[in-house]
Amino acid sequence: MNAPVSDLPLARLAGIAHVALDMDGTIYKGGTLFACTLPFLARLRELGIGYTFLTNNPSKSPADYLAHLRKMGLTARPEELHTSALAVIDHLRTQHPGFRRLFVLGTPSMLAQFRDAGFLLMEDRDEDVPDAVVVGFDLTLAYPRLCRAAWWVRQGKPYFATNPDFVCPTDQPTVLVDCGAICASLQAATGRAPDQVFGKPDPSMLDGILRRHRIAPEAVAMVGDRIYTDIAMARRARALGVLVLTGEATADDAARATPSPDLVVPSLAEFGDLLAEARRPASLRP
Repeated sequence: MNAPVSDLPLARLAGIAHVALDMDGTIYKGGTLFACTLPFLARLRELGIGYTFLTNNPSKSPADYLAHLRKMGLTARPEELHTSALAVIDHLRTQHPGFRRLFVLGTPSMLAQFRDAGFLLMEDRDEDVPDAVVVGFDLTLAYPRLCRAAWWVRQGKPYFATNPDFVCPTDQPTVLVDCGAICASLQAATGRAPDQVFGKPDPSMLDGILRRHRIAPEAVAMVGDRIYTDIAMARRARALGVLVLTGEATADDAARATPSPDLVVPSLAEFGDLLAEARRPASLRP
């Protein structure tokens, strides 16, 4: 097993009450679960540690993601999944309770999430004046709606983006233009960047989890395979940043990273071993 990047005391691991898990590259690759994923989750349950799956991709609803996980053999509950769209919804509910009318660029699944949360979604008409504009990873983007979003942004409406990603990873011969690139086009047209960008690495991505489970960020371990999103968010949120080497980042990347991850492990299996060891009475440790 790789040594921790820093000399992490077992007491720090013993205080972990919840694990936030990146998805692709951390618990699965493409459409296949890693062999260690189900045993790791079972071990968390045995240790009394909660967990939540996190994704920056707001284009699918929680139900879509749960169905995807079931196809791979992992059964999860809706409350165990948190997307960047849900992070925006949580923020609007808590910080802007007066915002009810939204102009949203997003997929039908994403729009349904906002409707289900009680928001009124504005059509592409000048008389449908929104309280705010929300831009997501819209695979169904239509030019007139992009132009209407630009109009409301130029009028000074509050403006939020679900995630900063410029492209969505794919193994297909195409480029999936993501939310960050859509926002870049709006900024070129209007001169305005979003007022706030959610999703990793923004620490607000963890806010809903912290409120739901009534825990401090120091009691959360953020586990992922990307330094500039997963680990950066952990650092900004004061959570424990755990890098797994099953996805994008390599051990060399971790060694060069500033700030570095709190812990680097080959996979979830080794992290589970460390959590179990941290909870073992000192007299029983080797």
